[in-house]
Amino acid sequence: MNSIDLAFTPAVEQAHLIRSKEISPLELVELYLERIAKLDSRLGSYVLVAAEQAIADAKAKTEQLATHSDDLPPFFGVPISIKDLNPVAGLPCTYGLSVLKKRVAPQDDGVVTRIKQAGFVILGKTLPSEMGMLPYSEPSGFPPARNPWNLEYTPGGSSGGAAAALAAGLCPISQASDGGGSIRGPAFCCGLVGIKPSRGRISMAPFFGDRLNGIATNGPLGRTVADVAALLDILSGYTTGDPYWLPDPNPSFLAATQVPTQLLKIGLVTAISPIGEADPVCRQAVLDMAALLENLGHAVEPISFPDMSELIDPFITIMQTVLDEAKVPEFVLGKVSRWLRFRARFSTCGNYLRAVAKMQTIARRIVESFNTIDVLLLPTYMSPQIRVGEWANLCPQRTLKEITRWIAPCPPFNATGQPAIALPVGFTPEGLPLGVQLVGRPAAESTLISLAAQVETAQPWSQHRPPEFTQD
Repeated sequence: MNSIDLAFTPAVEQAHLIRSKEISPLELVELYLERIAKLDSRLGSYVLVAAEQAIADAKAKTEQLATHSDDLPPFFGVPISIKDLNPVAGLPCTYGLSVLKKRVAPQDDGVVTRIKQAGFVILGKTLPSEMGMLPYSEPSGFPPARNPWNLEYTPGGSSGGAAAALAAGLCPISQASDGGGSIRGPAFCCGLVGIKPSRGRISMAPFFGDRLNGIATNGPLGRTVADVAALLDILSGYTTGDPYWLPDPNPSFLAATQVPTQLLKIGLVTAISPIGEADPVCRQAVLDMAALLENLGHAVEPISFPDMSELIDPFITIMQTVLDEAKVPEFVLGKVSRWLRFRARFSTCGNYLRAVAKMQTIARRIVESFNTIDVLLLPTYMSPQIRVGEWANLCPQRTLKEITRWIAPCPPFNATGQPAIALPVGFTPEGLPLGVQLVGRPAAESTLISLAAQVETAQPWSQHRPPEFTQD
């Protein structure tokens, strides 16, 4: 296997190569560090590359493999990237704020602890949007993250760096997070698979309480359904004191990729009220996926999806209140975040609580719409990727309006806490990736994973690689 093929080999397969001693952890880590050094200056996917730590960890694991190859954790020696909203002990955690470049985290976040226990080697921290608030990753003080399929376009946000690094073969799998589409949007933009898990599936301990009322969650980005399912198994689990929790899946999420899919009732939506219909290219992607699902034997029918008009303001109120609560000095914030924080100062605790109650009321309506279906098929985003800096000269109000339209299919399921998986389905006429999302009933990740694995078998996509990053 040549170095490029190895760099684009899925993480589950890399784990097998290590266990069979066809490749060592050190060889893999050196491969990715070399690619990062050579290619990331064009991409801007990494905030920080932890080369010394990664080499030391990989050397220790390579020595361990030579002498004690039994009973290894599932991803022993496989490299991974960590989004720079999640602290890693001994590394800075910037949250997309350049003033924090030198503030070193004293302790691992809970998901990082689970990732280390699974045997992964951390390559570095990937660029988020500023405080994870925006669907493009261009925080002030950092080079913008760019889409490896076309460097003029965004890889999305807030997990834009994670998706860009993965799609370009600068890591085999990425940890990410989603508070309004921040896993699914970058998966859509970069031609990847991304899961937003159910509320309570992954603990936010020990650093993060429930400021967002269950809107946000960590989750996996990968090239294959098996990779994201396996990483979801690693990330999942209850930590004492969590406000929400779910029982562990039985069988595992990875095992669900091998479970035959029962015939499902799938609802079809191509419009989100009050936004309207998705752009033609995104609408067609949904219709093409509907045709594929019907060919696989599933029943696909258009359904009426609840009007989201009353969700927009409560969702924004919650997000801007949390931004204000962080107490970041205004001079370090971009103009959209600064404006949202300004708005929050004219709100009250009562406004916040009413927004939470309203969001929960609308969430019930959304979940009720699943009473007659098993899965919902709809666009991931309403239109294709925007260019890097496309909205930079707009006023904050106009930017927020554009964002609200673009990402409209994603936040409703952060409000409900339902699981959703983003799948790549093809390309725009300009050669940029296209995708759709599948949403399941609460806690039904296994159904989505089984269905996505069936789709992947019928229509494989992991063989697609961005040409600019597949040359020697």
